[in-house]
Amino acid sequence: MISWILILLWCGSLVPYISAHDDDIHTVKYTVDNFSSEVRKKHHFIMFYAPWCGHCQRLAPTWEQLAEMLNEDDSHIRIAKVDCTTDAKICSEQDITGYPTLKFFKTGEQEPIRFRGTRDLPTLTTFINEQLRQGEESPPVVASQQSPLRELNEENFDSTIETGKTFIKFYAPWCGFCQRLAPTWLELAKAFEFNDEIVIAKIDCTEYKAICSNHDIKGYPTLLWFENGQKVAKYSGDRSLEDLKNYVNQMSGDRKAETTSEEFHKEAENDEPVMELLAEQFNEEIKSGLTFVDFYSPWCGHCKRLAPTWEQLGKKFQGKNAVKIGKVDCTVTDNREFCNEQEIEAFPSLFLYKDGQKISEYNGNRELDDLLEFINKHLPHDEL
Repeated sequence: MISWILILLWCGSLVPYISAHDDDIHTVKYTVDNFSSEVRKKHHFIMFYAPWCGHCQRLAPTWEQLAEMLNEDDSHIRIAKVDCTTDAKICSEQDITGYPTLKFFKTGEQEPIRFRGTRDLPTLTTFINEQLRQGEESPPVVASQQSPLRELNEENFDSTIETGKTFIKFYAPWCGFCQRLAPTWLELAKAFEFNDEIVIAKIDCTEYKAICSNHDIKGYPTLLWFENGQKVAKYSGDRSLEDLKNYVNQMSGDRKAETTSEEFHKEAENDEPVMELLAEQFNEEIKSGLTFVDFYSPWCGHCKRLAPTWEQLGKKFQGKNAVKIGKVDCTVTDNREFCNEQEIEAFPSLFLYKDGQKISEYNGNRELDDLLEFINKHLPHDEL
């Protein structure tokens, strides 16, 4: 009898904690009534928790940020949670023995994948990235042995570009522009399938980072033309099949490549209005002048909406040494610890650096004029 009284008193003490968790706006909450049916519809990343659990309470704001980023109508994934004190049947079936337990449910697969890493935002988004890349992010256009589209890796990259002409797509599986280009790129490869002098290829920069870094890849997709082992040109035109075919025909004609490697690197730098920064070269890039940096996650809806404006902002200061516009993908393995050190708690986070030192965080409207006004306030008058 006494034990039941203690249990009732203990449960009564949970009321404020349950209310606090119910304040979440973006996180989907599942119960025994809808868990099984909903989990089958999309990929899910689910937190199994108890409201009284201190670790759960500390994770709750980060989980809500993750949900705000990813729980959009057109998203293929849902960020959700299950309260094990009210829906114990679900947690028993999922063999939940501690709180919080985080599991990733892939559509079409019986067993979920348990997350065992640190529970910060960059690590969680990287985990999601890895799970999705293993599934639907590898579209059916991936080259097979019979495919005219050459899949490049560490073993065959150098030998492929060594002779002849090679047109390469440098991409990341999570990149929306890359996904939209994928079927067109395959059709381009089919169009030149029987031309022995031309190879249409692609390389996944999330798998082969060193190769992409060696070729100064700062954005996705990047389309580069190689001749006899030398990088000759970067394609920056429209990405329709007709435009790409015309470009290949033009480049493969009787023409001498007049662009030297040094000229190409200089041209490529000028072509990129926004620098893609990695932790290892971050301090070197921001050591002088003003640098405005977008710390982002590729899956973040707010980040995706900001991306075209950020590109426009970069173009406004392109070629001006006093101001650089950069971005850091916090889901990249090499950047995760760095983003934690920079105290990135939400995406996107916009920080302004001056001569290597962080001087301000931008929290205003993300329209182009507002961003320009913010930068100009920090510029010396003679540089306006």
